[in-house]
Amino acid sequence: MSTVSAAVSRALLTCTSEIFGVMGNGNAHFLDAALRTGFRFTAVRHESAAVTAADAYFRVTGKPAVATTTYGAGFSNAITPLAEAAKARIPMVLLTGDQPTTGARPWDIDQGSVSDAVGAKTFVVDARRPMAIAFEAVAHALRERTAVVISIPYDIVSDEAAGEQAPTLADFNLDPGYPSAAPQLLAQAASALNDAKRPLVLYGRGARLANAADAITALADSLGALSSSTVLAPNLLAGRHGDLGITGGFSSRETAALIHESDVVLVLGAGLNQFTTRFGELFNDGAQVIQVDVAEAATSPRVDAFIRADAAAVATALLPMAARRDAGARWVDLAGDRLAGTGEHARGDATAPDGLLDPRAVAQALDSIMPADRVVVQDGGHFIGWGPMYWKVPGPHALHLVGTAYQSIGLGLASAVGAGAATPDSTIVLASGDGGFLMGLADLESVVRSVRSGIIVIYNDAGYGAEIHQYGSIGLHEGPMLIPEVDFAAVARGFGAKATKVRTLEDLSGLRDWVAAGASGVFVVDCRISPAVRAPYMEEVLEANRRSAAVRR
Repeated sequence: MSTVSAAVSRALLTCTSEIFGVMGNGNAHFLDAALRTGFRFTAVRHESAAVTAADAYFRVTGKPAVATTTYGAGFSNAITPLAEAAKARIPMVLLTGDQPTTGARPWDIDQGSVSDAVGAKTFVVDARRPMAIAFEAVAHALRERTAVVISIPYDIVSDEAAGEQAPTLADFNLDPGYPSAAPQLLAQAASALNDAKRPLVLYGRGARLANAADAITALADSLGALSSSTVLAPNLLAGRHGDLGITGGFSSRETAALIHESDVVLVLGAGLNQFTTRFGELFNDGAQVIQVDVAEAATSPRVDAFIRADAAAVATALLPMAARRDAGARWVDLAGDRLAGTGEHARGDATAPDGLLDPRAVAQALDSIMPADRVVVQDGGHFIGWGPMYWKVPGPHALHLVGTAYQSIGLGLASAVGAGAATPDSTIVLASGDGGFLMGLADLESVVRSVRSGIIVIYNDAGYGAEIHQYGSIGLHEGPMLIPEVDFAAVARGFGAKATKVRTLEDLSGLRDWVAAGASGVFVVDCRISPAVRAPYMEEVLEANRRSAAVRR
């Protein structure tokens, strides 16, 4: 006899080996079947963490994972990260219990409507074809690059499944159906790039997912163009001469200046959100912006020409159409010595005028201490740029900002759980603020238990830093923005981690010794930073708010 839960588990095991979750009534039979089938299960302590961990696992590996919760409150606890995964276009599966087929009980909600509201399609399992429905869900997630929900009604979880002819994932449509670029649009793009004096190729996560690094490098080299990434694809063109690093609010002044001087910008697989475009200030008014993406239409009003197609295919198609520039006339050559300044950021002092640590100095010191083989995951908050600005990462797989698509905080600890499962041989580095860390605190235990080598950096400014800078600075009452200073080092030791409270840079010696001894386990670095040091990207937010307020008046 094969139960419905066992059939779903067998199907999913052919697509992934990883499950993250919290057990309850609605998924107990599924988890029993999954563990007996051979899944690797990582228990987390809050349902939100299950979805976030599965999301982070995909971002690091490019492979889907399964999150699982019970019905009702277990499901609704997972909605924020489900919305994040859907908005960030992360293929992952939430397997959840659901109300019985006979109808809702007093504690049930319409889970399908909730999922629809955040952009995740629901696939309801039945006893006739449970494997096929599971495969349909995974195929939809991969084809549409989105999160999906598989729900199993509570009254059939242990029922015998029908004698289903066993399908495979290959039996279902996985083709996203992206159109080929129209020849006339390619010709127009090639003409613009060939006429450009200062061409730039800007690439993002879509280029990474399309495995476009080689094609982009060849095209940029042929054009003599500068190149630059979004924060979601750092070091995709690792080592290329003329690559400026990260674009947008986390870039250096020299990077921003060189991008602003570019006259034609080819955007490959990047969404051009407000942060990437520095709230409209990234490109000069005369620059022509050509965007290539699989979205239905241009994703920014700054785009002059849009080509809906795969980034790698377009870069490959443009290469033979690109006129190779003579040495000395190439933008990459004309930029000259200025390229050396593209990795330079303000260093700051060891301490700010208030006597607390300058987060810039902390970030630089940490970069010199942490193992080079690192995967960085970040929570949201004012501190979010210190890592991308000051920390080296070994490739585009190694920097992830889970929560930014939905503008959420509190997902950092769970992201470390997923990243730890994805790359067990690397050191997982989590950057968090004190507010977000407190929000996800239950899963500090999950990180300590499951991550082989991890460093947690808490930028502890005793408040919600982004709100203090954004709203306290315009006179709103700061009371709701403040957090009594928490001794996170003491909390972490209670969970079994190594930890130190950092009030001076010399206090980082404990971390240095831990790394030298092999970086085994989890080390929490509770850094008491100054709330007075405002990041340059926050200055851009404030300036954009001032401009918007002036327009409304």
